[in-house]
Amino acid sequence: MLNFQYFMPTRVLFGPDMIDQLGETSHLPKGSKAMIVIGESGAMIKHGYLSKVQSQLAKQDVQSIVFDKVMPNPESAQVDEAAAICREKEVEFIVGLGGGSTIDSAKAIALMATNSGNYWDYMQSGSGGGVEPENDALPIVAIPTTAGTGTEADPWTVITKSDSAEKIGWGNDSTFPVLSIVDPKLMLSVPPKQTAYTGMDAFFHAVEAYLATCRQPASDMLALEAVHLIAHTLPEAVANGDDLEARTVMAWASTAAGMCESYSSCISHHSLEHALSAFHPDLPHGAGLVMLSKAYFGFLASRGEERLGDLALAMGDTLQEDLEEEVPGVAFLDALDRLITQVGLADEKLSDYGVTREEIPDLAENALTTMGALFDITPVPMSQDDVIAIFEAAYE
Repeated sequence: MLNFQYFMPTRVLFGPDMIDQLGETSHLPKGSKAMIVIGESGAMIKHGYLSKVQSQLAKQDVQSIVFDKVMPNPESAQVDEAAAICREKEVEFIVGLGGGSTIDSAKAIALMATNSGNYWDYMQSGSGGGVEPENDALPIVAIPTTAGTGTEADPWTVITKSDSAEKIGWGNDSTFPVLSIVDPKLMLSVPPKQTAYTGMDAFFHAVEAYLATCRQPASDMLALEAVHLIAHTLPEAVANGDDLEARTVMAWASTAAGMCESYSSCISHHSLEHALSAFHPDLPHGAGLVMLSKAYFGFLASRGEERLGDLALAMGDTLQEDLEEEVPGVAFLDALDRLITQVGLADEKLSDYGVTREEIPDLAENALTTMGALFDITPVPMSQDDVIAIFEAAYE
């Protein structure tokens, strides 16, 4: 029996050169002072994206200040620091420019700009204070420069507590971006390895949303669309980053998968990865998901998860008549293995990022305590021993 909510308040402007609409659109949040949040790498400056955004905002008489301290796995201390600047400077809306970490940070900063205390006071799990925000976040504009997280189309923000190994996702209705500009031309500069990492992140968002027990018709349709497009397009985007058509398809697939995170949810695959990258901040999120994926989805396949067969069909490597002769989960695992190989990530190893076998029990406990809610919507039950076994298999 269908029983769901459908809520997507973000206006998405999509297409090549759409960034030019920032200076003209009537949908920009009201106000004359904005904070632009970018990563610490300097890529937004190097590629001219920051100056482009600043000049477009100036056309709408918006003055901007820049916060440029966001790390690849963003931390709560930077959120609190930027929010204090927003309050001091009376910033009226936030622009997140960059990858998922930057836009996630922009959402968290927007929330803390209007609320007291520290960001971690509002986390609902782990060591979080469990406080409900009194005020809505400042309006958020999202401008992604990678095709990966889909954070431009959902309310979620993933932040690590500074000086800890707690990496937790959170969000509410006010942390949906009010406006997202998805311009595939801003993604042409992403190098091959990062293209693969972010593309596989989007892939797993869609896969997990299709499997989650909170799924609904809209998420199912978009998830299968994203899985199909990524399986057929990501290898080309990795091999030929200048292919604007491939970049455009990947940009849409990522946004569609982000919508899935609003209509459905990720499952505990993401809980396990959050533990990994909380313990090892230099581990790219997409890489962690890839290295866990065959062990994780192998576990689901061993428990008879039939919807894995639909995903195998969507990837296009399996025919319906073949699926009838093969275990659905095995067909998906075979297709997944081929995709990982095609995008050049087959040789990635957890040990290359400093992960040790000895810390696996702690990783499992972290996954279950900090992001335990995702286990509740995973289609098969998982004990702590199961989680340890998945980490062990991935480590091998």
